[in-house]
Amino acid sequence: MSELLENLQQWWNETGLLHRLLPILLLLLVGIVVIRIVIAIVNRMLRKSKLEKAAHGLIRSVIRVVLYLLLGLTCASALGIDITGIVALASVVTLALSLALQDSLTNLIGGFTLLYTHPFASGHYVEIAGQSGTVEEIGMAYTKLITPDNKIISIPNASVVAAEIVNYTVTGTRRLDINITTGYDAPIEKVLAALREAADVPEKLEEKGIFAEVMNYGDKGIEFSVRIWTTGDDYWSTMFNINRRINAIFQRENLHMTYPHLHVHMENK
Repeated sequence: MSELLENLQQWWNETGLLHRLLPILLLLLVGIVVIRIVIAIVNRMLRKSKLEKAAHGLIRSVIRVVLYLLLGLTCASALGIDITGIVALASVVTLALSLALQDSLTNLIGGFTLLYTHPFASGHYVEIAGQSGTVEEIGMAYTKLITPDNKIISIPNASVVAAEIVNYTVTGTRRLDINITTGYDAPIEKVLAALREAADVPEKLEEKGIFAEVMNYGDKGIEFSVRIWTTGDDYWSTMFNINRRINAIFQRENLHMTYPHLHVHMENK
């Protein structure tokens, strides 16, 4: 056992690994500290920049990967390893990985496409690929939405780029449409007056006014529509408020909304 230890000590001294490893470990330690400092500086610059918050995660991730890759190549060079061979090997591995991880690379490219085209920003309420929510983050692979009931939906960036995107926030205002149906015995002008009264809420945009009109004579009754414009932030609360007001005013005015029914006419012969 002692002979084995002596042989190991002799091999250690002959190869000089201690003298070679200490500078490498020091270089690695300094490199990690420098990378963290750079990332902190990047975070500070991102917070002060006009770039959307949703893009910060993607930029940080890309910079971090590049810096650690450079640190790894530097340490390999300091160990006396031929970097040219590593770069060539990395090229082959990258090609193989790009074929194996084609979807992931597509999502990464999709993330940069979203940053360039800028179809939405952090905090915007959007509908993407049938999913609705507030934009939280554009990551390297996924765009994250937070739904009104506080669920997080992660959609692949490639799907986001290919999908139809509906942005409800970017213009700052939204049109609120409420449709109801009454029986044919309801006085049209009385119904329209009730709808205008119900839609006359403080949240409506005065310059847009109130639109209330007969839209169609359907099988189950007369179809009416009332429309106002409001801010994106007030949309849902205003809709709920108007719906309650319509019900209260209709009860006061003795107006009735229809529900699915069937009229049967029988004749005696």
